[in-house]
Amino acid sequence: MARTHHKKQPTQAQEGEDDSCRLDKWLWAARFFKTRSLAAEAVDSGKVRVDGDRAKNAKVMKPGMRVSIKNKDMQIEVEVLALSNARRGAPEAALLYRETEESVQLRLQVKGTGADLFALRERGAGRPTKRQMRDIQRFTGRE
Repeated sequence: MARTHHKKQPTQAQEGEDDSCRLDKWLWAARFFKTRSLAAEAVDSGKVRVDGDRAKNAKVMKPGMRVSIKNKDMQIEVEVLALSNARRGAPEAALLYRETEESVQLRLQVKGTGADLFALRERGAGRPTKRQMRDIQRFTGRE
């Protein structure tokens, strides 16, 4: 008996793969977070808002939605242009969203004032040693 090979018919989920997309998957695919679990954690902690409201990881994304992302490194607001459930290269990921004008202006303003540099310090300059603490206490008069 000869085996016949049938071409597998694509399922509905495969055909319309990017018709719907979860929020955490979209954030990961758009390269705002390195892993999907980091994206989910940010959504759970309220650092990601959709159309001004807190959202859950399973929120179904649609083109036209506004997503605000607050992170230690950035604060950005984007408009969703396309959906994707797969993470691709940065040039393709950039086609999924468009940054709003207000967000661009705010980012440039923060960059100009240096407000984002307040927490920078020399690499390796951790907590003061005991000796440095004694010197600081002597200098400030808190002995």
